[in-house]
Amino acid sequence: MTQSTAATFTWMKFLLNLLVAILAFLFILVLAFPIGFYGMAMYISPSLPSLDDLKKAKLSMPLQIYTEDNQLIGQYGNDMSLPVSYEQIPKNMVNAFLAAEDSSFFQHSGISIKGIGRALTEAVSEDSQTGGSTITQQVAKNYFLSSERTLNRKLTELFLARKIEEKLSKQDIMTLYVNKIYLGQGAYGIKAAAKQYYSKSLNNLTIAEMAMIAGLPKAPSKYNPVANPERALERRNWILGQMLKNGAISQVQHDEAVAAPIGLRLYQAKLDKNLPYLAEMTRASLVEQYGEAVINSGWRVKLTINSEAQEIAENAIKRGLFAYDRRHGWRGAPANTKDKEKLGKLANFPVIHSFYPVEVTKVYPGNGFDAVMKDGTQIKVPWSNMRWATLHYRNPNSAFISNNIVNLHDIVYVTSNADNTSWSLVQIPAVEGSLVSVNPETGALLAVVGGFDFNKSKFNRAIQGYRQPGSTIKPLVYTTALEKGFSPDTMISDDPLTVGSWKPKNSDGRNLGMIPLRKGLYLSRNLVSIRVLRSAGISDTRELLNEFGLEKERMPNTLSLALGSGEATPLQMATGYATFANGGHRIQPYFIQQIFDYNGKLQYQANPKQACAVCFNNDLQQTNEDNLTAFQEQQTALLSGQSKNMQAGDKATEKSDLFNANPLAKTKEPENLDKQDKKKISKEEAALEASTQQMLARQASLEAQLYDAGPDTDKLKPMPIQYIAAQQAPRILSSNVAFQMANILRDVIQRGTAIKARALGRSDVGGKTGTTNDAKDAWFAGIHPRMVTTVWVGFDQPIGMGKKEFGGVAALPIWMDFTSKMLKGQPVEWVSVNNRAKSKKQEQETIELTDNGTRRVDSKGNEITSDDSKPPQAVTRKRPEEQASVPMPTTGNNINYAQLNSNKPLNE
Repeated sequence: MTQSTAATFTWMKFLLNLLVAILAFLFILVLAFPIGFYGMAMYISPSLPSLDDLKKAKLSMPLQIYTEDNQLIGQYGNDMSLPVSYEQIPKNMVNAFLAAEDSSFFQHSGISIKGIGRALTEAVSEDSQTGGSTITQQVAKNYFLSSERTLNRKLTELFLARKIEEKLSKQDIMTLYVNKIYLGQGAYGIKAAAKQYYSKSLNNLTIAEMAMIAGLPKAPSKYNPVANPERALERRNWILGQMLKNGAISQVQHDEAVAAPIGLRLYQAKLDKNLPYLAEMTRASLVEQYGEAVINSGWRVKLTINSEAQEIAENAIKRGLFAYDRRHGWRGAPANTKDKEKLGKLANFPVIHSFYPVEVTKVYPGNGFDAVMKDGTQIKVPWSNMRWATLHYRNPNSAFISNNIVNLHDIVYVTSNADNTSWSLVQIPAVEGSLVSVNPETGALLAVVGGFDFNKSKFNRAIQGYRQPGSTIKPLVYTTALEKGFSPDTMISDDPLTVGSWKPKNSDGRNLGMIPLRKGLYLSRNLVSIRVLRSAGISDTRELLNEFGLEKERMPNTLSLALGSGEATPLQMATGYATFANGGHRIQPYFIQQIFDYNGKLQYQANPKQACAVCFNNDLQQTNEDNLTAFQEQQTALLSGQSKNMQAGDKATEKSDLFNANPLAKTKEPENLDKQDKKKISKEEAALEASTQQMLARQASLEAQLYDAGPDTDKLKPMPIQYIAAQQAPRILSSNVAFQMANILRDVIQRGTAIKARALGRSDVGGKTGTTNDAKDAWFAGIHPRMVTTVWVGFDQPIGMGKKEFGGVAALPIWMDFTSKMLKGQPVEWVSVNNRAKSKKQEQETIELTDNGTRRVDSKGNEITSDDSKPPQAVTRKRPEEQASVPMPTTGNNINYAQLNSNKPLNE
């Protein structure tokens, strides 16, 4: 095509576009004539939305989740919308939007013929800096209409703009506009944009920064200063030129603003602690209860769990699973970049905790290997740091020795030592585990670990994983017999037993004859447990298990129930054991302590039913005064830079030794600070150091004043907790029976299957081991008056872990590790035999839902008449015809988070 032909074609295209634009413009003018205008108004007006809600701008900010000690552990949601009033909008911000979008805004009546003409001209010339829609039209579109390009939508926009102008002032319209307009990076409105791009409040923005924000509505992605800084700068400077032309700024201000760099300081929130199991559990709970909108609610949610306790629990689980894994040997490299039989790519392997995937580049037989990391870093692993892997896994019960550990191009995991000077070969355990710890007085969760690592598996086994509890069910079963008149000294036979074709045996294959019930439990004798269940009654036992917090439908209606053949989660088991630690009361687990809105106003505070409400209420005033005093002291310490929380946080972030086989190993004593302080420094050096610190402090203060809307300013501000009077948790066991069972559980540690735990050196702990057939599940449930903790270990797909992997081997050390640190420095105390709460045990009620309403019945189906004088009870709701459901998969994700944070039983 010749140059002349191309020029002719361009002119023809230009004339055609101009003709179409003129015709469209004339059509709109025709409609504006009175007859056409009012005729169209009568047609469209009935479908126009109401303006009543226009002024109700909604706040939208990410959901934040905090631990009990105010550590940010989760942030969800990307949208920001922070409404402002007209008085809060800087004058030059208004001027910038007028220059960018609608210079005649304060003169026109919603529709600008001049603007339409300008848009048509720019559309033809392909040199568009402004649009044809007025600010009023954009308000109409943003609040009420879609962005589709149709004639009907455009006409609706025009008439709605007129309606808005009739109802609202120009100031109101401008306010609506700057609060709703999308400005990129998830920011809706100018206050959110100032925060997102510059970490500033509106008052701290410079003219250049205001112009940059005002340039975004036309095309937030095209003129985004993050993605397209050159285009953004060009548009900013054009707006500054228009502001100068309109007389909004002086030449000096213009020149200074044009010369200014983009100067972004993006809003990038950083977590204080990475505790993903807790954060995700909370997010899921809130979404289930309030819907997806909660993600952008701006809520600040505070949990019952302390971050240091959670880290202790997570490290205990990792140590225990690594210990199991190394007992059974090296399973080989998970993949190889060249071997077709186990082909893999290094890029596909995630970093898990502090364990990094690498590719082996050179092997030195008997002397380590070289490897490369994802980022290209070359490392060396010496033989001394991989010798543990000479024990090779064959099956759960067998291993062999070999020095052939890695091959060229293998993909393996490594970790560094504390000071990052050496690398070691590690193996991510295939076995999984979980831990949950509960305050037995209130039900507040103290720690929740859902697995080895969230990046390996997001499934939370502590609250979602149904597994057979094995012998940990026995104390709950024996309690039924104690409630029926048995005593710890009642003699029970341990002789061989046959039930039909079933011939159960004790785990050691021996029989001890007649032994006390107490001994039968602390030695975990299966035959004694079966006889106890048979005497107590399966039906009554299942009912009591239901009151403990287990699901009756998941409990078998056979004598195998005594050996733990049902299904329960670690949280349910901890809930049941809490009854022994608190004197016989059924507490309801919860983990959300408080919810604040974005502005820090308290929206919700948990008020759980207490195991001893009278004890709590008698001390309520003093407790609140102590909380207030402690808070004031903490704030004073924070201002002086000596916050205990800060010190605890620093300590918690230290790298832990996850391969220490001794869970009770003492932590390294800090170096003698006096010796460090004795290093002599000159007066000049001291003066220089003091001057430097003062300068850094002034700089930090100035930055805090300038960047006054960054992530730190949005964090939850600590507030003292002020409790209100509590209600009494329902009693399901007599105080005497609860005390008797607690003592038997203490015997389990002092002389039974958990005697290894005597190494804790405490007389105020008890618990029960549990192991299922072929060691598919290993448990330990431990009690203390201040905390009840359950640990589970096993494979997600139930297979045997090894014939020696009993609960006392696989799970107990994890509990000991956690408990030794949580109780360090705590005084010895034990369960009280007295009825502290002065409460009475009542039979569990069932509320039947019928077509005629509801009725209260006891376990035998007899209707209960109303009696308001009765103490609170454990209540379930069901229909009379309701049948037991089919058991769900052992790893089914069916936890009801809403119930977890209510005062209703988990099995409701």
